[in-house]
Amino acid sequence: MIDLDALSFIGAGLRRPECALAHGSGIVFAPDWTGKGGVAILAPSGAVRRIEARWPQPLRPNGIALEAGGAFLLAHLGDEDGGVFRMDHAGAIEPVLTEIGGRALPPTNFVLVDAEGRLWVTVSTTIQPRADDYRKDACTGFVVLIDGAGARIVADGLGYANECALSPDGRRFYVNETFARRTSVFDIGANGALANRRTFAAYGPGTYPDGLVFDAEGGLWVTSIVSNRVIRVRPDGAQEIVVEDVAPAHLDWTEAAWATDAMGRPHLDTAGGRILKNISNLAFRGETLEEAVLGCLLGDRLAVFSSPVPGHPPPHWRVDLGPLACVLD
Repeated sequence: MIDLDALSFIGAGLRRPECALAHGSGIVFAPDWTGKGGVAILAPSGAVRRIEARWPQPLRPNGIALEAGGAFLLAHLGDEDGGVFRMDHAGAIEPVLTEIGGRALPPTNFVLVDAEGRLWVTVSTTIQPRADDYRKDACTGFVVLIDGAGARIVADGLGYANECALSPDGRRFYVNETFARRTSVFDIGANGALANRRTFAAYGPGTYPDGLVFDAEGGLWVTSIVSNRVIRVRPDGAQEIVVEDVAPAHLDWTEAAWATDAMGRPHLDTAGGRILKNISNLAFRGETLEEAVLGCLLGDRLAVFSSPVPGHPPPHWRVDLGPLACVLD
């Protein structure tokens, strides 16, 4: 297990950098809830620049994705509303998806652009408020696929759907079910159809899987809120805790609440670790993807550590940044 004293930090003054996104240039992007919301850009020099959304209402980006040319996709996690929005380098906003099947999209958790340019979108729950579904029997989460044929639900009945990822060969779809405490996997068929759902990894006490990403050896790295754990799940399903920063009293309090269906916002809004602030995702960075960057819910900077296994390059790793490349000057 990596010693917490070996962690370093990048960025400053970030506001809810839940989803870190790294690019081959050395730039790291993170959602930012300052003002009307947008994206924070962390340059290799350490400087932080913000792009604030130019939109009538505040946007609360949870997951973000990077498109060629320097545009972002934002999964809007509003108090009551959701959707996916495109934001250009100057903050101009264009709605991408705000309803599905004639109904307004609930607060939206995550958006992923795959190697074919398809968008995969997760909605954690249809329950309002969302905290009422921090339950072990949660089952209203779903996945939307957006491609040339339009938008459609391709998986539902999920136990609080969170981040998702495609296998490096593009044949399987993985999604974390946070409060069901498992990672599920589907086979990807023709036209993006998902089939043959099964549990890839089930997690024990203290693990609430949020983010996930693949490494170069086919291992799946999973981040857990509450316990500040980073878990590497090998292709054969074996699990290893790589990082952990947990306060036993806080974890016991949360576990008791989860077991009795009493878990709520206070359990997630308290940072229970010594230095980590409710870590929520992981992105590999560096020329050989040898460093791991941790997004978080409650901190104002991002933790970094040297990974024992390099990451697998995501589809956006070498995309043209367009005007965003100016932060490299």
